[in-house]
Amino acid sequence: MIKDLTDGEPLKVIFLFSVPLLIGNIFQQLYNISDIVIVGRTLGVDALASVGAVAPLFALILFAVVGMNNGFAVITGQRFGAQDYVGVRRSVTISTILSTAFTAFFTVVFSLLMKPVLFMMNVPHEIMHNAFWYIQICIWGLITVNLYNLLASIVRALGDSKTPLYFLIFASVLNVFLALLFILKFHWGVPGSAVAVVLSQGVSALMCIIYIKLKFPILHTKKEEWMFDFLHSEEDRQIAKEHLAVGIPMAVQFSVLGIGILIIQSVCNSFGANVIAAFTAALRIEQIATMPMISFGVALAAFVAQNFGAQKIHRIKQGVKRGSIINVILSIVMAVVMRYWGSHIVQLFIGKVNPDVIKIAHDYLWISTLFYFFLGQIFIYRNAMQGMGRPLIPLTSSCAELMVRAYAAGYLAVQYGYLGVFYAGPIAWLSAAIIVALGYYINIRKIDRKYKTITQ
Repeated sequence: MIKDLTDGEPLKVIFLFSVPLLIGNIFQQLYNISDIVIVGRTLGVDALASVGAVAPLFALILFAVVGMNNGFAVITGQRFGAQDYVGVRRSVTISTILSTAFTAFFTVVFSLLMKPVLFMMNVPHEIMHNAFWYIQICIWGLITVNLYNLLASIVRALGDSKTPLYFLIFASVLNVFLALLFILKFHWGVPGSAVAVVLSQGVSALMCIIYIKLKFPILHTKKEEWMFDFLHSEEDRQIAKEHLAVGIPMAVQFSVLGIGILIIQSVCNSFGANVIAAFTAALRIEQIATMPMISFGVALAAFVAQNFGAQKIHRIKQGVKRGSIINVILSIVMAVVMRYWGSHIVQLFIGKVNPDVIKIAHDYLWISTLFYFFLGQIFIYRNAMQGMGRPLIPLTSSCAELMVRAYAAGYLAVQYGYLGVFYAGPIAWLSAAIIVALGYYINIRKIDRKYKTITQ
């Protein structure tokens, strides 16, 4: 259901919008984790390592696609906040065209270059076969994953955060069923897990299409709204440029984050299957732990986009301030939970048969939780800037995060082994948080002065 986020007490509006997002994000992670648990429990540590070794590569590609879709949805949300419903439909059609084109490009390029990329990632020979087929199948099915994320971002831009959640829950349950079916019944091994991911995402995308058709008349487009002449129409070129001006920086920004994780994973791959498996399990657990902070940030982006379109700058400042406080509290709570119970959760992935893997995972969680405060603030200020259509500062902070992460991973790995690698990400969070927070406060003051001048 469409929801106007430009009225009501900001914290309450953001909180109510974020709850379905939180549940959805948790199920999204359970969606990803279920494959890891099933593979680790049924096929062993080496199979778990083969999935974990290439998971960051798929995440990198997915980050780029999802980042672009989120950027396009900012324009959609701003059009909706300004009550420009024709503009909303034009935004949806151009977003679909551009997103599909970029997804096809990523699919072709990475399919052709997959083996050289895996060698560059230091994937051990003994797990190379399973790793290759897992990532290759995921890449071939990228179009279904993209379609769900595109449609979900559009629906959320119009204030409906619940419906994508319902479809994601269904897809998560279906993924578990299919993974067990393909691995235990059909004996497809690790590739069976990838097939389950692709098929279940395709079902959730189909459900989104049907729902929009039935319940979102505002998105019922006409044939002429799909006609774009970029060569001869200046108006069409401007619409495309407007979307790409936000979508590309956000795609690059998300890609930079994915590259950072990929660098860490590549260094971890050089330490063998136990470290790969431990890092894979710990990272999945951490992604669930940080979901409340991420969800609040995503809700804030939709809130800011609509209020920016409605020129209600005072509500943006209120929402960001209160969101920052909430994420401080969440970062402390989740850090405590992970420090003292994270190791027990790791056992869900592999059981108690490999204490070395559990210890390594515990070491990672003990280090990273010290920096959750900075990670929580990144989600707030980065999403606020994106909601206002100001992607440059978030992109700058992401690039700084990448450089710090890459340097720290290389240098600390030599000095302290895999423990040094585990410090690289948290140190990068610190640098990114400082940049994006300063950028927000500088920009919001400029925007505030601009609108005060206009209204005087």
